[in-house]
Amino acid sequence: MQTNPTTNKDLSFDDFKAEIINDYTIAVTSRECSLLGRREVLTGKAKFGIFGDGKEIPQLAWAKAFKNGDWRSGYYRDQTFMMAIGKLTIQQFFAGLYGHTSLEEDPMSAGRQMGGHFATHSLNDDGTWKNLTEQKNSSADISPTAGQMPRLLGLAQASKVFRNLKGLENKTNFSKEGNEVAWGTIGNASTSEGLFWETINAAGVLQVPMVMCVWDDEYGISVHAKHQTTKENISEILKGFQRTNEDKGYEIIIVNGWNYVELVEAFQKAGTIAREEHVPALIHVRELTQPQGHSTSGSHERYKNTERLQWERAFDCNVKFREWVIENNFATNDELEAIEKDIKKQVRVGKKAAWQAFLAPQQKESQEAITLLSNLAESSPNKTFIEKIKNELAAEKEPFRRSIASGVRKALRYVILETSTEKKQLQDWINNYFEIIQPKYSSNLYSESNTNAISVAEVKPAYNSNAEDVDGRVILRDNFDTILGNYPETLIFGEDVGAIGDVNQGLEGLQEKYGEMRVSDTGIREATILGQGIGMAMRGLRPIAEIQYLDYILYALQIMSDDLVTVRYRTNGMQKAPLIVRTRGHRLEGIWHSGSQMGGLIHLLRGMYILVPRNMTKAAGFYNTLLKTDEPALVIECLNGYRLKEKMPANLGAFRTPIGVIETIKEGNDITLVSYGSTLRIVQEAAKELQQVGIDAEVIDVQSLLPLDLNHDLVKSIKKTNRLLVIDEDVPGGASAYILKTIVEDQNGYQYLDSKPQTLAAKPHRPAYGTDGDYFSKPSTEDVFEKVYEIIHEANPIDFPKLR
Repeated sequence: MQTNPTTNKDLSFDDFKAEIINDYTIAVTSRECSLLGRREVLTGKAKFGIFGDGKEIPQLAWAKAFKNGDWRSGYYRDQTFMMAIGKLTIQQFFAGLYGHTSLEEDPMSAGRQMGGHFATHSLNDDGTWKNLTEQKNSSADISPTAGQMPRLLGLAQASKVFRNLKGLENKTNFSKEGNEVAWGTIGNASTSEGLFWETINAAGVLQVPMVMCVWDDEYGISVHAKHQTTKENISEILKGFQRTNEDKGYEIIIVNGWNYVELVEAFQKAGTIAREEHVPALIHVRELTQPQGHSTSGSHERYKNTERLQWERAFDCNVKFREWVIENNFATNDELEAIEKDIKKQVRVGKKAAWQAFLAPQQKESQEAITLLSNLAESSPNKTFIEKIKNELAAEKEPFRRSIASGVRKALRYVILETSTEKKQLQDWINNYFEIIQPKYSSNLYSESNTNAISVAEVKPAYNSNAEDVDGRVILRDNFDTILGNYPETLIFGEDVGAIGDVNQGLEGLQEKYGEMRVSDTGIREATILGQGIGMAMRGLRPIAEIQYLDYILYALQIMSDDLVTVRYRTNGMQKAPLIVRTRGHRLEGIWHSGSQMGGLIHLLRGMYILVPRNMTKAAGFYNTLLKTDEPALVIECLNGYRLKEKMPANLGAFRTPIGVIETIKEGNDITLVSYGSTLRIVQEAAKELQQVGIDAEVIDVQSLLPLDLNHDLVKSIKKTNRLLVIDEDVPGGASAYILKTIVEDQNGYQYLDSKPQTLAAKPHRPAYGTDGDYFSKPSTEDVFEKVYEIIHEANPIDFPKLR
């Protein structure tokens, strides 16, 4: 009798044999998909190919240890695993390779990611959560090497939270007593990345149920391990992480990637330890091969010598598995050849079906365009030119949408001065075409469900008649207290967040009240703080990840830009990570504590909200709003505002600052001044001084940069004042240019201006240290006053003579 490694139940020899043959079938299917996939790229049907050949057998062993509720955070070689857990078919494999824009055909991303990037669906069509414990889960991959690591940490930490935190017992669609394991995969060369090391260290500290699988084929593209890793051996240099009877750490397991029996045992052991003990494990899978090289962009014969290539052919994991199957009498050579022949046919059939499904809608669209172009040609004096475009399109038997759209748009140029029914029909068709087709490539950057952030209605702070003036940080603290009391799934964590209640006391006493798991300190490791938040958010928790200062967000920017903000987009709305990132910034002292990298953040973080409250009441209102929605956001509190006095609201936790809505905080008639955050206080002071010389400025707080002024209220102010100055402490051309573009171009504000619209930004360098450094590096009250006066002087030099 044999034991089924997945269920621990005894199997008869025939049942065990059937399981072995099924594994062999999956391994050969995956390999054939890789081989045929490469040919599809080289013939031009697909753009790029990166495949899982050489990793088939360890991934079959992994799949046996992977249970419902578990999560994968992997790298783009894991196709065999996805096939083994029933989440990837042959046709879906090729649909992803072709970039099919249908979620039914390519459920991984609907053509938004390259092949080899795998995701399961966490959400229903209406954006609500599925029961994640009843399915095997894969978080959506990203291409940046080791970029999957920080998220893996959070996916694993969620199990620890669900197991140990009271109040989450009703979250049964996310966890079953924290028994889920988060499995990560990475190529051996990518273990050189800092994100790998940061995550490995953090997981060891946190002791979370994480299994890290390193696929080691000795190369990183063409670069050998001797140039990648000390001692050419990742498990050797990680020995210090091995747990002992005295010290917590990792269980480290080393196994050869061609040994089926040892692989099954290794993955079962790692999974059991992680699942039952919540101890992280690392499986170093050695002696793997990469039969087709790194990708379709090159051949490995260019950098592997003859001896290495011979060894790879002999120790190909599929070859070794085949030998083992025959040696142990599970099948004969003839029986395996019959299986292989049938699989080759199945893969060709699946490939053909995927290509036909990919082409069918485009061929229909092309035929519609050809018919309309033919009609247009017959009605136009420019028939010859239009027919040339039509014939070129008709000659494409396998048309792409860019050819269709390009041809129609070029044809319309020839009939600009004509009026005909045929022209109108073609115009209507191409406009409708873009309405239908563009969302296939552009939808779901933000939530399109009824729980999106911009649909959350404003609730203003309410004040008692005897409302006390308190430090702004007290409002934040008491509001966080209310949040933690109302939302048991909310956790706040970051550097110095726990014991001292953050460096500005916005969480004072809350760890003592709610415990170390809900308000917790972390190490100095910004990327994995973000990763903790992403992973836990993907599993139904509501984390608030604190990055101590805005300047330090640069450590985590790659994770935010490549992973967090693209989760919803790259899965076409099938996954989400509603993480709130809390930080503080703007004006203080010194190069490294007063940065305002807003322009960079605005452009790199499309897909999350960037909120810039001017005081702590506004900030607290943003947190309250965000917890009513399911979208990620970055909230930047004013670093120099924690000790400024504000009135204490009576409705803590209930008032909500609207997202994408500006606020006019001083009305005026002569010029519109637009700003945000700490600089707004300087603008307000300058507006008072301008009033003394007869200039009545209107002052507007944009409140949020992403999105910016959804109601187009800024242009309404320009209509009244006819002049505009945008003030910002970012470098020139940063956030101020973005705001100006929104007003002048998007809102057509240019037509209401009597003077040149201008910006006033910081100097193009980091601020020098000290009070004087701030004054001479960023806009001052005098700078604002003089810039406004200069604009008014130009319009009315008699009443406002030159100042200096």
